[in-house]
Parts: sequence; C-alpha cells; structure tokens
Amino acid sequence: MSSTRKYKFTFGPWNISTGGDPFGPPVRAEVEYAAKIRAYKKLGFDGVQLHDDDVVPADWNAAETAKGVASLKKMLDGEGLFPEFIAPRLWEDPRTIDGGYTSNDPAHRKYALERSKRAIDIANMIGTRDIVLWLAREGTYIREAKDPMLAADRLLEAVDTLLAHDKNIRILGEMKPNEPMDQAYLPTPGHFLALCYRASDPARCGVLIESAHSILAGLDPSDDMAYTLWHKKLWSVHLNDQNGLKYDQDKTFGSVDLRRAFNTLWVLERAHYDGCIGLDIKAMRSTKQEQGTNHLANSLKMVHHLLDIVRSVDAAKVEAFRASRDYEGLEMYILEKLMGK
Repeated sequence: MSSTRKYKFTFGPWNISTGGDPFGPPVRAEVEYAAKIRAYKKLGFDGVQLHDDDVVPADWNAAETAKGVASLKKMLDGEGLFPEFIAPRLWEDPRTIDGGYTSNDPAHRKYALERSKRAIDIANMIGTRDIVLWLAREGTYIREAKDPMLAADRLLEAVDTLLAHDKNIRILGEMKPNEPMDQAYLPTPGHFLALCYRASDPARCGVLIESAHSILAGLDPSDDMAYTLWHKKLWSVHLNDQNGLKYDQDKTFGSVDLRRAFNTLWVLERAHYDGCIGLDIKAMRSTKQEQGTNHLANSLKMVHHLLDIVRSVDAAKVEAFRASRDYEGLEMYILEKLMGK
C-alpha cells in the first residue's frame, strides 16, 4: 500500500500540564497560554482543540466574550492554526455535580443547555462548526439515582436543542464508559450512534473516538473506528494508549500496545479517513519542566512511524493470506513489519 495522504494533527492546551493528579499537587510550573499556542507549529501540529473556557471564562458577558474570542482567533491566525472544535466544559461547575443534561434539578439542566448554546456561539465566532460533547457526569454512582429512560430522553433533547440553536454546527459525541462517574449513560460510540439516528438532524450528528475510552470499555479502538467509519460518522479521533481497564491514562500513542496502535492507523488509512487526528496525551508525572512537550512530540513520531509501516503492507499478500486461511502466516507478516523486517 502506498499513500501520500496528509492528516491534520491537533491537541488541546490541557495536554501541556502541571502534572497534578488526585493524589498529589502540581510538579511543573504552569506554561503561559500564549506559549502553548506558539508550541503547536514547532511540534508539528496544525490545529487546536478547545473547551469553551479555554477560549474565554465561562462567566463573561456577551461583549467581553466577543472581545476575548476575537483576541484568541487573532492569536491562532497569527500562528497559522485552526480551531478544531469547541467543547462545553460542563463537568467542573458546581451546578453539574449531578450531571448537566441529565441532572434531576431542572435549573441545573437549564444551565447546561445555556452554557452549551454559548459554546456554539463561541464556535461561530472563532471559526469552527464542530461541537464536542464529552458526557462526563451524565451517569450515576448508583443506578437508582436517576431514571435511565428519562436520562436518554434528556440527552436526545439536549442534542436536538443544540442542533436547533444553529443550523450549521455538527455535534460529535465523545463517549467514555466510566470516570468520573461510576457508570455513564451512552458509554460507547455505538450508543451515541443510535442516538444520532433519533436526532432531529442525523446528518449533523457524529462521533469522536478516543483510543483509551474504547479500551476502558473492553473494546478495540480500531473496531470502534471501523464501525463508525462504516456509518460515515467518524469525524474526529483522539489517539493515545491505555494500560488495562483502569483510570483514563492518556499515555503516549503506541507505548502500551504497538500492534493495537498499528491496527488503529491501518483502519484509518484504508478507510481514507479525512478528519483530524487529535493526540490527547498526558505527560508522565515525573516529567521535568523542560521535557513538558516530549509526550506530544513522541506521539506524533509514533503516528508517522506506524503510518510508514501501514503504507508498506502489501495488500495483495494480506488478501492471499486471508484467502488461504493462513492467519499464522498473516500474523507473522504483520509482526515482522512491526519489527522492521
């Protein structure tokens, strides 16, 4: 297989972090926001993923918001970067402690919808049509806490409300089975796909798949991506890695399971995927200040290395192995490719 396909690479400002975690304080100094933006092109990235409050504070009024968005847009334009999406960061506000869209409190549900509509307005001002919904607290710690069928209705109502707010935007669901909630509603891409087809405008509803989230659900990211590509609904991906079914680790892409990473890129390449490739990666907590972006550079290198291997695979050989049911031979062929032989 040979290809000259050019992918667009993105990450979020939160991927350059201080290294704090639930069990310890920050270990690196905060990097100035403008310095993070200036790092993108130097690291080989093309665009920026953004939460609404990565653009402007959530409590700014309309005039302040417009001025703040214009300022960041000027900064991005000056660096030759594009905004990939806006995601309303609902999970950190005290009013969404019981979820936003599925909260039992109608005032809190209203807050979540109004903030999400404001995120759409920010997206329009900064120049992107994609709105990502990570349904972080849309779930329960105990199942009896919410009516699950009513929760599904409320999630569909939220999506329809946002689609009605602006006829140009697209909604991308980023599904995750657990954390911070014990059990999430719509825990996998397949669940959100089903909701897409019930939405008021299914053509504007799709999916963002993150490798680690599929792994946390006990699924293979490449299969999740392939199925969503089959629906023509895979509009963005977050590549990273994950060491087992535990907390969301966001490890360097390919660092745990090289073959799984290979298969992910094999699917994307063979399907002619044309969305962004986001790298949602955390630096190890022990990383020194001066090495605070190495995890991003290393992940991008791994993507390019593995793409070279994917493109070197002889499709005719693969089909011959399949036709003869020689899966042992096929496995060794792939393994030798990964070992550089």
